[in-house]
Parts: sequence; C-alpha cells; structure tokens
Amino acid sequence: MEQEQIIMQLISQGGSARSESIAAIRKARSQDYQASEKLLKKAHDDLLAAHNLQTKLLQKEINGSAERPSLLMVHAQDHLMNAMTVNDLAKELIAILKERN
Repeated sequence: MEQEQIIMQLISQGGSARSESIAAIRKARSQDYQASEKLLKKAHDDLLAAHNLQTKLLQKEINGSAERPSLLMVHAQDHLMNAMTVNDLAKELIAILKERN
C-alpha cells in the first residue's frame, strides 16, 4: 500500500472514531447507553485499525524505506491524536452520566 493511501486511511479512520465518540456521548446524554456502548466499540475498532496503519508507517521508517514526512502526514497524526483524546474523554463523560442516572 502506498504511503499516501495509508495516510488518507489514517485521516478517515481518525475522523470516524472522533465522530463515533461524540455520537456516543450524545446517546449517553439521552440515556441510550446500549447505543452509546456500540458507538464506543466502533470508535475503538477504528482507532485500532488506525494504530495498525500507523505501525506500518513506523516500521517503514525504522527499515529506512519511509518517504520524507509531509504536511499531510502531520495532519493525519494530528487527526489521530485528536480522535484518541476525544475517545478517552467520551469514556469518562459517559461513565459520569451513568453514575448520575
């Protein structure tokens, strides 16, 4: 798989995970915890897939076959880290909402 394709998948999966995490919070706010948990699971799966792609890029770099870092790669990493942070916060917020109800 070409590096640009991997980078675009990182952006896509990071964006999906972030959106699913926000949707999970919204479902929890309306006390639909079952739907909330399903969305968190989907977000987790997307983050795991993105992490696996990121590992491929790191392995290329370690092996000396990586292309020069690009602004697109930086954007993908930023997207992924943002998605991971939102997912972590979503889990905490949902736990708080469950405790209150």
